[in-house]
Amino acid sequence: MRNISRFAAWAALKTRRSELVRIDPEQFIRQNTSLAAPPHVPEIKLHLASEVHDLWQKTEEDLAEIGLPPPFWAFAWAGGQGLARYVLDNPHCVRGRRVVDFATGSGLVAIAAARAGAKSVTALDIDPFTGAAVRLNAAANGVAIDFHADDRIGQPLDADVLLAGDVFYDRDFCDRLMPWFAAVSASGVMVLVGDPGRSYFPRQGFQPLATYEVPVTRALEDSEVKKTTVWRFVAGS
Repeated sequence: MRNISRFAAWAALKTRRSELVRIDPEQFIRQNTSLAAPPHVPEIKLHLASEVHDLWQKTEEDLAEIGLPPPFWAFAWAGGQGLARYVLDNPHCVRGRRVVDFATGSGLVAIAAARAGAKSVTALDIDPFTGAAVRLNAAANGVAIDFHADDRIGQPLDADVLLAGDVFYDRDFCDRLMPWFAAVSASGVMVLVGDPGRSYFPRQGFQPLATYEVPVTRALEDSEVKKTTVWRFVAGS
C-alpha cells in the first residue's frame, strides 16, 4: 500500500463520513488483519495488515471505491512505536495520570499508557474505523481505553499527559498542532511526541528524551529502520 498523505486523508474524512456506513468496521478489520506484535513493542499485540492481506495491496483509489479511508490504523508507525516504547520503559510519566493519545491510529500508544499504569486513557482520532481498531486492540491486550472521534485540536484538554506519535507529516497539520500543543502545555499538560524525522517536525520548542532504532517496512517508509526520537514539548514552559 502506498504511503498516502495522512493530512489529506484526515481532511477528506470531514466530508465523507456518511460513505463509511457501507462497511462494518470491526468485521472489516478482523477480515483484513492479523494479531501481531510491532517489532519495537513486542509486549503489545495489534490487528495489523501485512503483505499476506489484500488490504496491503490496495491503492488510494481502491479504498475510495469501497468507501474506506486510508487505513493508518492497520500499521504500527515508527513514531508510535518509539513513543510506546518510551512509555513502557518510563511508566512514571503516565502512572496514575489522565492520559490522552492524539491521532491514536491502532491505539498502540494508548495501550502502552494503560499498561504502564495510567489512571485513565482516552484515544482521539477522527477516523471512525480507528474506533473499531482501538476497541479490538484494547480487548486483545486486556486494557480499557475510551475513544472519541471528534476533532479536539484547539480545545482545552482535561488531562495530565498528551501523547502524540508520528503527527508531523504535513505542513498545514503541523501549523494547526503547534499552537494547540503550546496552549495545553501552558495549562499544565505534559506533551510527549514520538517522531521518526518527518519533514515538518519543528525541533524548536522540543526537548529530546530518548532515541530508538525502530524496524519498519520499506513498503511504508524510505528505509527498514527509522531513527525515532521521543520529545517533550517545552516551548513557553
